[in-house]
Amino acid sequence: MSRLLPAVRLRVPTDEDAYAWHRAFADPEVMEFHGGRDELSAYQELTARQRRHDAERGFCLWTVLDEDGDVVGFTGAQPWPYPDFGPAGEIEIGWRLARSAWGKGYATAAAHTTLERVRAAGVPRVVAMVDARNERSIAVIRRLGMDRVETFRTPESQREGYCFRLDL
Repeated sequence: MSRLLPAVRLRVPTDEDAYAWHRAFADPEVMEFHGGRDELSAYQELTARQRRHDAERGFCLWTVLDEDGDVVGFTGAQPWPYPDFGPAGEIEIGWRLARSAWGKGYATAAAHTTLERVRAAGVPRVVAMVDARNERSIAVIRRLGMDRVETFRTPESQREGYCFRLDL
């Protein structure tokens, strides 16, 4: 039995979204696979960079709003940021949600919208890089129909991870 996905809205992140992301991601469980908790300044820089990505490329990490218009996280796509590790030159999709939004279908719904938007922007394929222990994100990746193409070790932590790819 498949359940209906919730209605989500994606918007280009605002200055205020940096504060909302910072609050939403203060939970250690949310940050378990992301290297700890980021300071507010990191989210301020991230939201500014995403506004530039959207203006230049037509896609970014968008703010995810639930049915009530509340910020529950982000999802979207951006160029892979590490030149010496991973799929250099590729467009990576990803998401991060507040703990209160887990298990409700928001990540899957928002990721499907992300795929539609990057396809419309002319992106031929996307990758998703994920910690091998992150079962929730891997489940979303599989629902998107992505194929695992590589197993890797992260340079700093030496944790095992997977690279998934999807031709659009």
